[in-house]
Amino acid sequence: MKCFSRYLPYIFRPPTTILSSTCHTEADIISTVEFNPSGELLATGDKGGRVVVFQREQEPQRRGEYNVYSTFQSHDPEFDYLKSLEIEEKINKIRWLPQQNAAYFLLSTNDKTVKLWKISERDRRPEGYNLKDEDGRIRDPSTITSLRVPVLQNTDLMVEATARRVFSNAHTYHINSISVNSDLQTYISTDDLRVNLWNLEITDQSFNIVDIKPCNMEDLTEVITAAEFHPQQCNTLAYSSSRGSVRLCDMRKQALCDTHCKFFEEPEDPSTRSFFSEIISSISDIKFSHSGRFLMTRDYLTVKVWDLNMETRPVQTYQVHDYLRGKLCSLYENDCIFDKFECVWNGSDSVIMTGSYNNFFRMFDRNTKKDVTLEASRENSKPRAILKPRKVCVGGKRRKDEVTVDSLDFSKKILHSAWHPQENIIAVAASNNLYIFQDKVT
Repeated sequence: MKCFSRYLPYIFRPPTTILSSTCHTEADIISTVEFNPSGELLATGDKGGRVVVFQREQEPQRRGEYNVYSTFQSHDPEFDYLKSLEIEEKINKIRWLPQQNAAYFLLSTNDKTVKLWKISERDRRPEGYNLKDEDGRIRDPSTITSLRVPVLQNTDLMVEATARRVFSNAHTYHINSISVNSDLQTYISTDDLRVNLWNLEITDQSFNIVDIKPCNMEDLTEVITAAEFHPQQCNTLAYSSSRGSVRLCDMRKQALCDTHCKFFEEPEDPSTRSFFSEIISSISDIKFSHSGRFLMTRDYLTVKVWDLNMETRPVQTYQVHDYLRGKLCSLYENDCIFDKFECVWNGSDSVIMTGSYNNFFRMFDRNTKKDVTLEASRENSKPRAILKPRKVCVGGKRRKDEVTVDSLDFSKKILHSAWHPQENIIAVAASNNLYIFQDKVT
C-alpha cells in the first residue's frame, strides 16, 4: 500500500484566506471534487454555488502543490414559481471536458440546471476604439474627426470564467449526476427517475433515454442514484438504483434504454435480512475503471468491483466500515445512514479509495489485498508529514493510537474525493476543508 505524505491543506472559505474549521457556514461546505483529465487542474464546488479551480505548481520541487487558479459563482439560488419550490445553488457535480485548445471547459450542475463553463487566460486587452472612449462610454459620432487602428496592449494575466451554455428545464426531479461521453459531443444528466442525453452545442433540446417513472407513483419501488458513460464505448452507459442494482444499457439497441442489456445485483443473504437492509444496499456512487473492464459501486458499508462480463456476483467486495453494522439503529436516528459516499479509482485501476466517518478514508489495493485507513484532519496537517494508518477498535482492550467505535465523530465525514488520473495524488473534502495528499517524496 502506498505511503502518502501531505502537502498544504487548502481551506475553502474564501480560497484566499485561511479560517479555522469552526468558522464556516453551511454554504462553505464542499459538495464535489474533480481533477481534469491531465491532472493539472482540480475543481471543487460548494453548497454556496461557487466553483474554485486549483492549478498545479510547475516548479519541480513543488509539483505536488495546488494553488487557486480561478474562482467564480456557478449557480445562484432560484425559485420555481409554478411549483413554489426553492432551487438550491449547491453544486452537485463537476465534470471536466478533455482539453481541445488553450482554454478549459467544465460542466457544473445544481439540482435543476447544468452549465458549461469556459476558463481561459487573457494577458492582453484592446485599446484605441473609435466609437467609445477609454472608460467604455459611447462617443458622439459628430466629434470623431479621425480614425485610429485599435491595438492590443499587454496587461496582467487574468483568468476568466464564462458561461458558454445553460442547459435547463429538462428535469422534474433533482439532478444527482452528470457524465461526459467519450465522443466528446454529448453528455447525460440524471435525476431520480430519468436520464437525459444532451448535445453540448444544443441547450433547448434533450432526449430522454431512461425513464423509470411508473404510471402510478404509488407503484414506485426504486430511484436512480447515479449514472455514468463507459470511458471508451460511446454507446454504453450504466445507472444504479436505490435497491442495490446496476443496469448496463446499450444505446445502439434502442432509443429508450428502459430495458437493460446487463443487470448486476448481488443476491441478498436471507439470514442477514433486517429493517435496514434496503437502506444500506442503496448504491451511492458508480465508477467505470479507466480500462473499461470493471465497474465499481459504493453502498453504505461496502465497495464492490464488478467484471462487466460477469453479472452474477462482484469479483471483489471490500468492507469499508463493517464495525458500524451494530450501530445502524443510531445511524438511522441521526440520518447518517442516508449519507452518500463516493468512490474513486487510481490511474492504473489497482487501488480504490472511498470515505468514511471521523474524517477517515479507506484505500484498498486490489493486487496485494491490503487495505489502510488514513485520516484527513488539521491536527496532522504539517506539510510533508507522513500520514499514519489509523485503526478502529471493535471490541476488547483498546491499543494505543486505536479509536473505539463509540468515539467516532459522525459529523466529520469524507463524502467527496478524487484521484489524479496519472499520479498518486489524491484530494479529499472534509466539510469546508480540502486536503491534498501525494505519494511519499524521497
